[in-house]
Amino acid sequence: MPAKLLMIQGTASSVGKSIIVTALCRIFKQDGFQVAPFKAQNMALNSYVTREGGEMGRAQVVQAEACGLEPSVDMNPILLKPEADSRSQVIVCGKVAESLTAARYYEHTPYLFSIVEECLHRMRQAYDIVVIEGAGSPAEINLKEKEIANMRLAKMASSPVLLVGDIDRGGVFAHLVGTLELLTGEERDYIKGFIINKFRGDLQLLRPGLETLQSRTGKGVLGVIPYFRGITIAQEDSVYLEERKKNSPTGGNLDIAILHLPHISNYDDFDPLEMEGCKLRYIDDATELGEPDLIILPGSKSTIADLLHLWRVGLAEMVIEQARKGTAIIGVCGGYQMLGRSIQDPQRIESSQEGALGLGLLDILTIFEASKTTTQVKARVIADRGLLAGMTRQEIMGYEIHMGQTKSGETSPFHIFETPQGKVARLDGALDQSGLILGTYLHGLFHNAGFRRAFLHTLEQRQGISGPAATEIETRERQYDRLAELVRSSLDLAAIYRILDGGIDG
Repeated sequence: MPAKLLMIQGTASSVGKSIIVTALCRIFKQDGFQVAPFKAQNMALNSYVTREGGEMGRAQVVQAEACGLEPSVDMNPILLKPEADSRSQVIVCGKVAESLTAARYYEHTPYLFSIVEECLHRMRQAYDIVVIEGAGSPAEINLKEKEIANMRLAKMASSPVLLVGDIDRGGVFAHLVGTLELLTGEERDYIKGFIINKFRGDLQLLRPGLETLQSRTGKGVLGVIPYFRGITIAQEDSVYLEERKKNSPTGGNLDIAILHLPHISNYDDFDPLEMEGCKLRYIDDATELGEPDLIILPGSKSTIADLLHLWRVGLAEMVIEQARKGTAIIGVCGGYQMLGRSIQDPQRIESSQEGALGLGLLDILTIFEASKTTTQVKARVIADRGLLAGMTRQEIMGYEIHMGQTKSGETSPFHIFETPQGKVARLDGALDQSGLILGTYLHGLFHNAGFRRAFLHTLEQRQGISGPAATEIETRERQYDRLAELVRSSLDLAAIYRILDGGIDG
């Protein structure tokens, strides 16, 4: 019997669709069902590499973890990674297809929709419940005939829909009613109820609005989810990063400055540092840099464009000056490439520029090539100085997602010894003579608890800081359980199960 379906759509981007799907996946798993997530088309710069080497959106990886599943590209068949010049790299079933403008992309959606249908069909044969996440809003009336992730998908799959609105932004009732008004009568029939997200305050004061909403639309509010903090689950939306910057912590035993690149990617690489008590600051311009204990150059989807941006706003010179003062610096993926002498793109694969001058802090040279490296890896630390002192033979797990190959005249800090395809023997990254400037292609470095704690201890000792007593970061499993507990207590789950059983007629 094919899986039952439930689709979560939103009145806009960043209203909390991803986190609610994650919570529902965990709740259904706790209730004994084989459940899986699905998102037809995702636009995100935070991505992940599966065991098979396929690339998919980070949100669906988190949702798969909440289900207790190995991530699969079938859960996110189409991934769009925005690039410079109003283009996106289009990834189909985990592999790069081509780079397209928005107009040309929509010419391909009939074909892409057939791929989506095939992937969802496979998912439905394997699970009891599939929870589908929409994209943006279903009421983008200029795109409705060509979109493949909202109402067209709900109609194709005959999936009931719950519509989520964000009350923290203000105007949630107008957003919910306005979304319905812009849908056709048939589309409105697919929506079985509302969820109001990010509520702060007295629920009793909200009830008159809930009653008016139901009276006006004929659809009930199935839950009001409180605004929460302290549940640390990776999110991929750039709006989330902006909100995080506004609410950055004021304390912390180590001050870590992360350059907020225009095309920043995989910034969840650094979430574990914050959970260890570090103060993470996302820096937009040179005046914000200050005198941090560590500077991180993160990944980028448009490395040359972002490198030129650093020079243009004066951050490149500030980072170089901090390096001269002995500040520790790490570059990951695109950030690693920026630390070198230059980045060259002779085939114009990533940029309209032929290349760009790097920061010159590592003796490396990167040349972009048409092929893209996407693989999970196991590696060992092989350098023993500076930031990696005393860490030799520490094992780490991570993954690579990058265009281009880097030639290095520096010591390699890591030895990759295994991928899902078998044993390998190759080097990764670069470490300068001081040991304080480190570059690597390995995403997920700080998700390795042993490496993370040893690294922070070394940095604290170097800075003369007495770190907090070692504490066990709450496991991801417990984080998912806490999220499920909060959302379960806020939803009418009996009604949601009736909707699941009744489908679009429920």
